[in-house]
Amino acid sequence: MDSVKIIVFQLGEKEYAIPVNQVQGIEKAMHITRVPKTPSYVKGVINLRGVVTPIIDLRDRFNVKSTVENDDTRIIIISLDDMEVGFIVDAANDVMDIPTSSIEPQPEVVGSFEEEFISGVAKTDKRLLILLNLEKVLHTLK
Repeated sequence: MDSVKIIVFQLGEKEYAIPVNQVQGIEKAMHITRVPKTPSYVKGVINLRGVVTPIIDLRDRFNVKSTVENDDTRIIIISLDDMEVGFIVDAANDVMDIPTSSIEPQPEVVGSFEEEFISGVAKTDKRLLILLNLEKVLHTLK
């Protein structure tokens, strides 16, 4: 049976997932240097082991009510097309394998702001995981 290894993270009340092969690391929240004239969801850049990495607040990007950063807040560093970007998330919950058969196309939710960023949903046990399409999430950065 085919399966996909994913990292599950929290934004507000929902759980999202991205393929583990696109994740470079998970870091605790750290100082972010603001960059002028960027969209509100681009929080700035960090210097991570000598690499300047742009940081996106996924809560802002998806219009999720922002929670105060706390000890659970994480920055997930992802790599896509030779570009590294950090996503601020409320918590990084799990690394898990999900059977590809449990992944369904995204439900048709008319007018959902996240709609364009979702590649599918996975039902596992009692959880519903929203799988992100990182190309679309990052599209406006290029």
